[in-house]
Amino acid sequence: MARIAGKCKTRKGVAKRFKVTGSGRILRRKQGKRHLNRRKNSKRLRRLAQGALVSPADEKAIKMNLPFASK
Repeated sequence: MARIAGKCKTRKGVAKRFKVTGSGRILRRKQGKRHLNRRKNSKRLRRLAQGALVSPADEKAIKMNLPFASK
């Protein structure tokens, strides 16, 4: 769906999933920690709990959906 010119709305689904750092990079959560955690060792679960940076190829698309995030 095309955006109407002049409107700058935040996509709330994107705002809930990503956070902009002070330097302008975008943080995301790692996948794989929702279920079946009993068979994963604690070292792996600690590593999955940490945030990760979004790849530079995807940053532009995410920032377009977060127009009011600090950059």
